[in-house]
Amino acid sequence: MSDLALIVVAALWGAAAGVLLPRAAYRFAAPAGEPWRDHCPAGHPVRGWLGPGRCGQCAARPAEPDALPLDALPLDALSSDALSSDALSSDALSSDGPSPDGPSRDDRSARGARGAARYGPRVLSLAAVTALVCAALAATTGTRPELGVWLLLAPPGVLLAVVDFRVQRLPDPLTLPLAAAALGLLAVAAVVPEHAGDWLTALYGALALGGGYFVLFLVNPGGMGFGDVKLALGAGAALGWYGWPTLLLGTFAGFLSGALYAGGLVVARRAGRKSAIAFGPFLIAGAYVGLLIGGYAA
Repeated sequence: MSDLALIVVAALWGAAAGVLLPRAAYRFAAPAGEPWRDHCPAGHPVRGWLGPGRCGQCAARPAEPDALPLDALPLDALSSDALSSDALSSDALSSDGPSPDGPSRDDRSARGARGAARYGPRVLSLAAVTALVCAALAATTGTRPELGVWLLLAPPGVLLAVVDFRVQRLPDPLTLPLAAAALGLLAVAAVVPEHAGDWLTALYGALALGGGYFVLFLVNPGGMGFGDVKLALGAGAALGWYGWPTLLLGTFAGFLSGALYAGGLVVARRAGRKSAIAFGPFLIAGAYVGLLIGGYAA
C-alpha cells in the first residue's frame, strides 16, 4: 500500500470512529461525584454509548415546558413572580398568540425541542479531529505494525480529552482500559516483523510516567488529579515504545502546552494563578506529539 493510500485509509477510519464519539462524550461528561448521564437535556432516556448526540424523541415531537428539567428553563421562569399563582394561571399560559411580556407557550416549546434535539459535541468536529489525528499518525509511522495500535488508541484519546476539557474528569472506564489496551496491543505488535519499538521499554515507560504523576498528585492534589495518574500509565506505555527520549519529549510537550494554555487564560483574565484547569487534554496532546516525532525518527 502506498503512503498516500495508507494516510487516506487512516483518515477514513478516524472519521468513522469520530462519528461514534459524541454520545459517549455527553454521557461521560458528568461532574465528579455524579453518575454518568443517562438522559438528554429534555429528560428523555439516552440508550447506548456510541453514536451521534441526537435525541430521536426530542426531534420527533416538541417537548412541553413543564416536562423540562429546571436547569433547561429560562432564569426568568424560575423567579418568584413567574412562579406565582397569577403567572401560572390559564390566561398567562394561553397559546393563542404572543404576549407583550414574552414568547408564547408554543414558541417556547418549539425552541426547547430544537435545542434539546442535539446534545454533546458536534459530530463533524469530532470526526474531523479524529481523522486528522489518525492521518498524521499514519504519515509518520508508515506501515509498521504499531500503527494499528495507535489507530485503535486515538479515538479513546480524543474522547478523554473532550470529556476532561468539559468537566475536568477522566473516567476510570476509559483510562484504565486504555492503559491495559496499550500494553496488550503493543505486546502483539512486538512479535510482528518490522516493528520499531520495544515492549519492555513501553512497560517501564508506563510505570515511570504513572509513578511520576503519582508523586505530583501526592505533592499537590489540587493541581494534579488521580485521573491524570491513571491516564499517564497509557501515555507512558505508548511513548515508552519508542524509547526514553520519546518519553521525555512527550512529557515535556504536555507540560509545556498546559503551561502555555494556563498562561494565556491568566493574561486574558479568564483565570487566576490558582485556577484549576483540565490537564488531561495536554497530557494526551504531549503524548501525540511524542508519537509523531518518535514514529518519524524510528
